[in-house]
Amino acid sequence: MHIDHVGIATDDAADLAELYADLFDAPIAHEEEFDGLRVLFLEFGDSYFELLEPLEGGTVQRYLDSNGPGIHHVALETDDIETALDTARSHGVELIDDEPRPGAWGHDVAFLHPKSTGGVLIEFVEH
Repeated sequence: MHIDHVGIATDDAADLAELYADLFDAPIAHEEEFDGLRVLFLEFGDSYFELLEPLEGGTVQRYLDSNGPGIHHVALETDDIETALDTARSHGVELIDDEPRPGAWGHDVAFLHPKSTGGVLIEFVEH
């Protein structure tokens, strides 16, 4: 596995993308509206920053309301999301998603609960 992306919750994805493009020369690799979010992926070599701007209520809006803008999750790419979930289960990790579900960019995703992973929301992503 390797880090696929870092999800960043923000109130204004376009503004933050512009700042990161200027600061880090990180181009927008992909943009979409998905699941009540505006999602922008900024390319950093073979990894991304995923900027998450809520367009309506939902988990990212609740995160922003509670914590303000910042790192929301870390996504690990896996070639076999089912095996990754089975491994997490076998280690007693609480799953948010018992089965993979559709995610941004058409990838399969599943989240692990942060109370089982040292306070970090971890996403498995299979391309």
